[in-house]
Amino acid sequence: IILRVCLATYSFDAAICAHGQECHAPSLADLFDRVIQQSSRVHGISSELHSDYEQYFFPSKNHIGKRKCHTYSILTPADKENAQRLGREELTEVILRLLGAWGDPLSQLHRSMTQDQNQDFNHYSSNKALEMSDMVHELRSGVTKVAEKMKLLGVISNALGYMSSPESLAPSSVSSSYERGDFNSIDHHDLLYCFRRDSNKVKNYLRILKCTTLPELDC
Repeated sequence: IILRVCLATYSFDAAICAHGQECHAPSLADLFDRVIQQSSRVHGISSELHSDYEQYFFPSKNHIGKRKCHTYSILTPADKENAQRLGREELTEVILRLLGAWGDPLSQLHRSMTQDQNQDFNHYSSNKALEMSDMVHELRSGVTKVAEKMKLLGVISNALGYMSSPESLAPSSVSSSYERGDFNSIDHHDLLYCFRRDSNKVKNYLRILKCTTLPELDC
């Protein structure tokens, strides 16, 4: 059976159509698969850009010290076991908070890179930063749709507040830290390091959330 998405542009909740049959809305499992695939793409691009940036600007790695990512105030499970013990509502909120915290920093990173003097590399890297910014926005929208489906099915509570705007989910330090826009190469590198770390968390948490929500699937 050949399946196709019935919309011209990709959407996380686009209907699934079997050839010659009626289209049907995606199941919760379908939605999970779509956001997990997107999160894997985001993490792949972030890892690639971080690695390329490090090799281009800091091949000796002597500058690398202890970093404090702007998402440090978001409490996240330290490992798979802790994530599995966390309730579905709490893990969903952690994922949305992490994604909400990166909208503005990635946009600022893109703008800063376009103005940087290292044009040979930053033309490439700024395009990648913009792509990541767009993909994070899409991914957060997709995770929100997953949460809405979970609420509709009674899997999670209707009383939670994580469906609010990205700005309200981001740590309060984010806006003040990035409004100035006075980045340097080390700032760029640290942001990429932190985003690679957080995008990996989101990818892993989504997989765990799928398996704890739909235990009948082969995880």
